[in-house]
Amino acid sequence: MSSAPQPSPEALFRPARRRTRVVRVGDVAIGGDHPIVVQSMTNTDTMDTAATVEQTIQLAEAGCEIVRVTAPSIRDAENLREIRKGLTEAKVHVPLVADIHFTPNAAMIAAEIVEKVRVNPGNYADKKKFEVREYDDSEYEAEIARVHERFRPLVQRCKANGVAMRIGTNHGSLSDRIMNRFGDTAEGMVESALEFLDVCEDESFRDVVFSMKASNTQVAIQAYRLLAARLEARAPGEPSYPFHVGVTEAGDAEDGRIKSAIGIGALLEDGLGDTIRVSLTEDPVREVPVARGIVDRAACVAAVRDEREGPIHVQSGPTPDYFEHAKRETRATTWGGLEIGGEAPVRVELEVPDAGSDPDGAAARLATDLSALTDVACESLLLGIGEAAALARFREELASLGIEIPCSARVANAAAIGGIGEIGLARVVATVGPDGDDSIEACLSAAAAAGLSLEIELDAPDDAIPALVAKLGEGGEAVSLAPAASLHEVRVLIASLADQGRTSLPVVLRQVVEAPAVAGLEGAGVPEASLLDASVRLGGLLCDGIGDLVSLRSEAGAAAAVDLAYRVLQGARQRTTRTEYISCPSCGRTLFDLEETTAKIKARTDHLSGVKIAVMGCIVNGPGEMADADFGYVGSGVGQVTLYVGREVVARAVPEAEATDRLVDLIREHGAWIDPAG
Repeated sequence: MSSAPQPSPEALFRPARRRTRVVRVGDVAIGGDHPIVVQSMTNTDTMDTAATVEQTIQLAEAGCEIVRVTAPSIRDAENLREIRKGLTEAKVHVPLVADIHFTPNAAMIAAEIVEKVRVNPGNYADKKKFEVREYDDSEYEAEIARVHERFRPLVQRCKANGVAMRIGTNHGSLSDRIMNRFGDTAEGMVESALEFLDVCEDESFRDVVFSMKASNTQVAIQAYRLLAARLEARAPGEPSYPFHVGVTEAGDAEDGRIKSAIGIGALLEDGLGDTIRVSLTEDPVREVPVARGIVDRAACVAAVRDEREGPIHVQSGPTPDYFEHAKRETRATTWGGLEIGGEAPVRVELEVPDAGSDPDGAAARLATDLSALTDVACESLLLGIGEAAALARFREELASLGIEIPCSARVANAAAIGGIGEIGLARVVATVGPDGDDSIEACLSAAAAAGLSLEIELDAPDDAIPALVAKLGEGGEAVSLAPAASLHEVRVLIASLADQGRTSLPVVLRQVVEAPAVAGLEGAGVPEASLLDASVRLGGLLCDGIGDLVSLRSEAGAAAAVDLAYRVLQGARQRTTRTEYISCPSCGRTLFDLEETTAKIKARTDHLSGVKIAVMGCIVNGPGEMADADFGYVGSGVGQVTLYVGREVVARAVPEAEATDRLVDLIREHGAWIDPAG
């Protein structure tokens, strides 16, 4: 268990926004009671003044409130002055952040020009060599003193010029010193940042924002939580430093949005985060509406939560350790041959609301839709309320179409359970609310008489959940909340189960997936707002180890919903069913067209289930993120690529035109290749 003090249960059920000081970046205020600020970063060559100015203008027009520009060299840092001049001439007054890696002298110049400087503690005064070395305490302190001496002049200049600073730790670029003492951990990320904060506070410089970015959503969440606790311990009860929240190297398309929403959204749900950036391997302008969607969703959830007044009577916490991932241990149960809980992976279920009203049509539509799935499969069906005969007909029709999936049914009340038991379904799901005092007991009795597994779905606000859970007694094979329940209400459910000694009862996570705005539009999938909502709510719980089955009711089509469920499971590091790409969002350091290159690599490798491939534009995080990937493709020079297996370099200076073929050859050589179907 983490050494940081665990939050009180109340703080995890109705969390308030974390109290922070206000840091001003030009005219933009970060932290305090100010709205969450949306940022992005240019991916143009910083020396191309016209292109960088134009893209900055596009970002500002899209709603980006702060724009970051890379400054990899002294010349780039000096050119920030020309970029600022071009923006002023265009009457665009968006604050600029200089992104610094490896070059302290560039940071010193940038601090004379821009409103904020971002430094990475892992490479500001260190170079990563993956050296294994034991440091005694005196050697370690000497290294810290060396780093402090290198960093102090920048702190003094930022303070003198009224320039803010982001201390931005990246999981993929921790220094060898940190790695040797703390390992590749969230704790190491936090320690790396606090070493730099020591200098800032020693110089009475407080205009500091922190970030703890990782491509692994679990690590990112853990690091931000741990940093918040450590900062609170440094100055108990005082407003702390604001957080810039993001998931780095998230990728593109649905997967990039899902990973970003999981990591960023779960933190915002807990009141952690004052400014965010969504990092997509796409045109940076496309990051802005995604970030805005995550922020708007968090604001809506907070508004609803703030209206709740009744006390929540629980004693337990929802997780053993708020700062470390641990899968909730549950007992194994079997529904129609499908194992749920125990050592089984988190299962995927599809709810079919119209199964009973039009059994033949519903079965045909479902069979057609599910045929579109290739690398994943729907593992369970929950059939909507209907007569037992109609549900039996649906199953028969589905079987005639070649689809054999364990089926369960919703019931309207306890009286309907007996009839369902006659058609051999896997389980029944009964919904009860806070006003049905005897409905749980009646459902338990009816299910026992019919020999059916019973899942109780609670449709109640957070303060009513504990009393309903108490009525479960020892009955029921699973429990869930209605799909409208929030992440925090599910936490109340888990804590209530712990209070009743039901810690091993499997929990089902429910989600509604909305239909596309334009009905019947060819190729339309899950709307972005619905995708973000499912990612935050389901992904946040899964990252905390909560959930044994994900059940989606979809208005967007069966295949789209099932596909989304598996993508969320993979984004939360709970179940890997397809190729995972760890690709950076591109910036002025990138040595090739990252979006085009990633698409090319995907076209060759996206059938390799479970293989992790990192595609990095440069060496800033490349070598470190290789440790979390099976194979890596990293820009190392103009037109040149370095290939990795894990963190080991296996080929240098590979011509870009040959690099994708060489990568495929590497995958073959290491036994991870399979030929694509067809």
